[in-house]
Amino acid sequence: MTARTIRPSSGLANVKYEIRGKLARRAQEMERMGYDIISLNIGNPGAFGFRTPESMRLAIIENLKTAEGYCHQKGIFPAREAVVMLQQSRGVRGVSVDEVVMGNGVSELIDLCLRGLLNTDDEVLVPSPDYPLWTAAVNLNRGRAIHYPCLPENGFVPDPKDIEALITSRTRAIVVINPNNPTGAVYPRKVLEEIAALAEKHHLTLFADEIYDQVLYGEAEFTPMATLVQGSLCVTMSGLSKVYRACGYRVGWAVFSGDLEHARDYLSAVELLSSLRLCANVPGQWAVQTALGGYQSIRDLVKPGGRLFETRQAIVDNVRRSKYLDVRLSNGAIYDFLRIRTDALPEIDDQQFALDLLEHKHVLIAPGSSFNVPYRNHFRITHLPRAEVINDVFQRIEELFDSYANGREPKSRPAPSLKAV
Repeated sequence: MTARTIRPSSGLANVKYEIRGKLARRAQEMERMGYDIISLNIGNPGAFGFRTPESMRLAIIENLKTAEGYCHQKGIFPAREAVVMLQQSRGVRGVSVDEVVMGNGVSELIDLCLRGLLNTDDEVLVPSPDYPLWTAAVNLNRGRAIHYPCLPENGFVPDPKDIEALITSRTRAIVVINPNNPTGAVYPRKVLEEIAALAEKHHLTLFADEIYDQVLYGEAEFTPMATLVQGSLCVTMSGLSKVYRACGYRVGWAVFSGDLEHARDYLSAVELLSSLRLCANVPGQWAVQTALGGYQSIRDLVKPGGRLFETRQAIVDNVRRSKYLDVRLSNGAIYDFLRIRTDALPEIDDQQFALDLLEHKHVLIAPGSSFNVPYRNHFRITHLPRAEVINDVFQRIEELFDSYANGREPKSRPAPSLKAV
């Protein structure tokens, strides 16, 4: 009997997540062969020696005896109450614990909230470049991701007029990622006010992805979207992964604010979906109250002398010395979105460059086209390594670009078997 080929769902046809795609799988193969790979493709603080604050770890340990059973589908009360208090301290009104849902990271909440909202071919306006999970989740949940441009020449800040031009009768929501991943842009208050006004004018839901809300450099100021939205629904998403270096805890939250009266059925749908997955990770939720109410150590990391600040500065310094690169200085988050100058390398292709950099120089980065942009001369790297590692990485990048510019085959680093003992 001939075996029948098992094929994936057709619903995955437009679903991509290249950050952990073919390049990452090739990097794993090379590591198994003995190569040392510098992985800059993912913002995973724990992989670079960052620790979750000790007070959060102790909070989990002390509450383990109460964390072995399921909790309420929206999450434990102390965690949700802490989130409400944070929002109130920022000027968000009319929110109680009933409007907070805890999730297994923001990733799960993005999926739940879109699943509860979208019908077939409903449209969601997503930034370009975007964190690609948003585009993937819209497509997975029967919708259509429509990308509004955040142009490099505008510092990757969107123009609300461009957003409004894309609104149709099928549009259900606008996604705002601020501070932005992958670009590090922090949006001015005026731009956010205009986007909020668009949502109210066209009766759209606003999804505010604010996972990097405290990762700010220099004079950058973060404006919570929920403080600007009154006449439509705002869904604010954040969590412990980045600010508190606790990616593995898988703890995120969604806060519903603004026009709650006309969103009751939708909120009930989100609660239903939350119930179907029973509850979010309970031990990790016990760290939320301590995290939000305790010392905010992220501020030490992003100020001059702090590790994230100094690595970001090392990236800027290396780009300034480069014959081939430009960058719009990031004001927030833990990434830079670098431009390869086409006047110096007119035939550059970000995917081929990323593959060559991995194969020949043993550095893994995320090509810019992974973030749903139409151009192919950008790439994203993270600020998480120490500055000396970044200096080494840029030396390898320059070597590869020099080989391109001079028409030579890239010179590869030694294979593991050739390393000195």
